[in-house]
Amino acid sequence: MTTAPTPAPHTAAGDIAQPTGYRRIGPGRFRENVGLGYDELTVGLVIEHRPGRTVTDTDNLLGTMLTGNVAPIHTDAHYAAQTRHGRIVVCASVTLGLVAGMTVRSTSGLTTANLGLDNARFPHPVYVGDTLHAESEVLTRRHSASRPGEGLLTCAVRALNQHDELVLQFERTFLVPLDPTAVRNVHNY
Repeated sequence: MTTAPTPAPHTAAGDIAQPTGYRRIGPGRFRENVGLGYDELTVGLVIEHRPGRTVTDTDNLLGTMLTGNVAPIHTDAHYAAQTRHGRIVVCASVTLGLVAGMTVRSTSGLTTANLGLDNARFPHPVYVGDTLHAESEVLTRRHSASRPGEGLLTCAVRALNQHDELVLQFERTFLVPLDPTAVRNVHNY
């Protein structure tokens, strides 16, 4: 038995109601918001980033080749099998890149500059096939003294694997616009 699709909710004027996380572009037309605004990124806010990301052999191979890190623990299955890990360990720069990328959509989608990655720690190895989930906590924020119209934020980023083991933590500092709506309008974003 086939059921009819549920119609979209409509406003009194007959237009489609605006979904959360989108902005109205025209009647019945919406654009995804990328990056939260400075005022939304309050100290203490924790964002769980989705979707998770399963690390593939291709991720690791391309990352090691791109960075030039061809240590056999990351590239040679026979060598890695004889280590205490018993298999290839994903290169730390690959893990860092994947996790930092997972955070962008919400925390820094409108960033104008990344200013620093600090205190990076890799307390548990990542293996091909692990699924990572990331979260960001806003630690500090302030208006930029040298860049009017921008705010400086620092977030603590944590990544867990599918067994809830902490595999990466670091602090990330970046600039975001104080008025994200103006930036979205100017850049048609």
